[in-house]
Parts: sequence; C-alpha cells; structure tokens
Amino acid sequence: MEYCRALAVALFNDASKVRYVPTTAQNRFTALQSGEIDVLPRNTTATLSRDTSLGLDFPAINFYDGQGFMVKASLGVKSAKELDGATVCVQPGTTTEQNLTDWFRASNLKFTPVIIERLEELVSAYVAGRCDAYTTDVSGLAATRSAQPNPGEHVILPEVISKEPLGPSVRHGDQRWADLVRWTHNVLVAAEELGISSKNVDQAVANDQRPEAQRLLGKTGGLGQMLGVSDAWAVNVIKAVGNYGEIFEKHLTPLGIQRGPNAQWTQGGLQYSPPFR
Repeated sequence: MEYCRALAVALFNDASKVRYVPTTAQNRFTALQSGEIDVLPRNTTATLSRDTSLGLDFPAINFYDGQGFMVKASLGVKSAKELDGATVCVQPGTTTEQNLTDWFRASNLKFTPVIIERLEELVSAYVAGRCDAYTTDVSGLAATRSAQPNPGEHVILPEVISKEPLGPSVRHGDQRWADLVRWTHNVLVAAEELGISSKNVDQAVANDQRPEAQRLLGKTGGLGQMLGVSDAWAVNVIKAVGNYGEIFEKHLTPLGIQRGPNAQWTQGGLQYSPPFR
C-alpha cells in the first residue's frame, strides 16, 4: 500500500489518488495485462517467464524473500526434512506451488498438496488442521503467524527453499511508467542511505549540501523533469511515506521480520540504489 501511495504522490502530489483493486494469485496478471490495474504491487516474484511470456516488467525488487514452511508447534516438527508424507497447504498459480513440488522431489520426500486459491480460506484450512504445514514466502508466514490469537503455537521451520525476489510489476512496453515505478523505489532506498527521513526531509532540503542529496531532493539536476514529474517529487514521496527503513519498521518489524538481505548494502544487505545523477 505504501508503494501505491508513493506513486500517487510522485504523479499527483496526493497520496489519496489511488484505486485499489483486489486480486488473487491466479487473476493478478490478467488484471495487469488487461489494463484493469496499472501496477501490481503485491508480493510477486520476478521470474524469466513472467518477464517474457507474460509480458510483464519488474522495475525494482523491493523485498528479497524466500519460501518456507510453517507448522503448529504441537506437531513437534523441527525441520522441513521431517515433513515426509505431510499434507501441505499452498496457493495455486504461484511460484510457491512449483517450488514445493521441486523441493519435495529433490529431497526424495512425499507430500499431498491442499490447493486453495483464496488466501483467507487457505489460512483457515491450515489453522483448522486440514493440512500439516502451510508454505509461502517467509514474510507471508510471519504475517500469518502474527495474526493468530496465539502466535507461539506456530513455528516457521528453518529451511528456506527458494529465492523469491519480490517487486512491483507493470505492463511490458510502458517504459515511462516503469521508469517512475523504478525510481520511486530508488528514492526510498537512497533516502535511507543518505539519512533523509520523513522527519528531517525539510531540514535536508534547506541545509544538506551533499551533491547526491541535492539531486535527490530536486535542488539541482532537474531529475524529476526527466521522469515527467515535479523536481520536488522525491521530497513529496519521502514526506508522505518515509524512506525504505521507515516503511520496513512500520509494517514488517512488528511481524518479527528482520532486515536480513533487505538491509542497506552498506550494512551487508542487497538494497542498493543507482546514483541520482
């Protein structure tokens, strides 16, 4: 949601100018391809086939994730290697479904999938005991666990069985729009690296003399005009939603999700913005 608000601010300087369209794992790409939506911000993994045969572009990776498993603590399972013969809840039309099959086959283990399209129904099936384990991206598992009445009754197993680079996607060929989506993400990352936040951005505009900061904040370079927006677009975005770290702290840290690979590159992570110049 914060990315949608950031894009609305970049375009219109108004975070409310967003229309949210609910999608499922199976109809999300059709909604984007048909023009029903302009950007798919939900947790979608960038893959070669989606980038080519589905006609999508992934302008940025805003969260590096991986697929895992969650079980009830009462099951007594400590490792995914102990899930031989288990039933596993999974959504169709996702990389999760294929990864699940690939991992069990490679591990020489057997499983029975419980395939349910709607996330709410899938989680309910897991909680009700229709399956032994629930699999999705680890961030999704953490969110589901935190929403349970007794989160401690659920255990996320240590194995991470895939790479899941998640990010917003747009229709292929809409390059101007893709550029704005890409550089709006880069604003959030670069602002955190430069120590510019929603709390001090006005002070930075007035006093920060670093060349990179001046270009980011629209004081020099005319970079906003190159994107077809106001040169103050980055300042407006940071004021409205904060920097990448602020967004992470607000939405993901309360779920128990650590920065990990999503830390700044200066802190050993993978989040890294190209230069604003």
